[in-house]
Amino acid sequence: MINKFHVLYVGQIELDNIGLNGTPANDRRYSDERLREVFATVKDVAQTMDDLGYDVLWTAEHHFQREGYEVLPNLIQLGLWLATQTKRLKFGCAFNVLPMWHPIRLAEDYAMADIVTDGRVIMGVGRGYHTREVETFGAPLLDADKNRELFDEQLQLLLTCFNKDEFNFQGKYYQCPPPVDYRGYKLKDITMVPRPKHLPVEIWMPIASGKTIDMMARYGLKAMITLNGEKILDDVIRAYHAACSQHGRPKQLGEDMIWGAGVYLADSQAEAMRRLEPAHDERFKWFAPFGFVRYADQHGRTWGSPGAPASVPSLADGVKQKAWFCGTPKEVIEGIKSIKAKYPGLNDFMIHWAEGLGPKEFKEQLRWFAKDVMPALKKS
Repeated sequence: MINKFHVLYVGQIELDNIGLNGTPANDRRYSDERLREVFATVKDVAQTMDDLGYDVLWTAEHHFQREGYEVLPNLIQLGLWLATQTKRLKFGCAFNVLPMWHPIRLAEDYAMADIVTDGRVIMGVGRGYHTREVETFGAPLLDADKNRELFDEQLQLLLTCFNKDEFNFQGKYYQCPPPVDYRGYKLKDITMVPRPKHLPVEIWMPIASGKTIDMMARYGLKAMITLNGEKILDDVIRAYHAACSQHGRPKQLGEDMIWGAGVYLADSQAEAMRRLEPAHDERFKWFAPFGFVRYADQHGRTWGSPGAPASVPSLADGVKQKAWFCGTPKEVIEGIKSIKAKYPGLNDFMIHWAEGLGPKEFKEQLRWFAKDVMPALKKS
């Protein structure tokens, strides 16, 4: 049974002239006034989700994006505000880009949000993928090994803040506290004040590589996987399951994972695909150059790997790969159930908001999904 329903909104404004033949992604530039529209949009969508019975709205941290695709820079601050505008909906951080933060400041900000919202902000962390963002903040990304090394130490420090009453952390990048004189004594440890109300802190992370999976299992992180083709999704779920068992954290297959896919409802699959295609294509105009085409070819190779396709995918590719579900409610229900049937522990499904789709149209889709799809999935 799928009993929790999520939405991923990366923070795009309503884009104009979308589609493969629309405005090139790098040529988009919007005014401050247009970029500020994201806050009215996210509030409106959050309130709609709250009324319809969805569980979590996830948003993404990004910076400097004059192109208008991902323009929310602070997810904890956003979640705090949205909690005051809604009644029960939770707000997930997908994801706080840890290399752009000091881990203790992030831990403190999260603790405050956890307390004042009574647990309605969900922690998530990631390593980052935009060089323009991460390198500008003074952290490595071009050097992937250094990025992983820094992230690993930051994650250790973040978990220490959450899990230790007082601590002395000595690493390559962080010494907390430094051995300084304080009020007549030598400082040897510090205490984070306040600590979160809800412990242990639930931390989510996207699965990006085999190394990521092992690290997540080692530290007890939960996993989010979105817009993966059926073959790659299966590989990832099984690898995470095996890694958790190896690290003494046995789970059911699919447990502690959120599976995300694209959804568009219409009176037929052909009509759904026709309406969604420009928004789908706009998404991949922006994201494909970052390597975000997680489909497999007939030999099981990920697109973009040697010998496999490297082109921008079509919506037909995504539907074939079961990364996108288009059609009548019955067709979408059957498609989602065909994936769920393989994984007894999978209880969380997430709708990925195609970045070119306007908010009015997306809210209509949310209402239709809540009315005709969600109840059927809860019963299965």
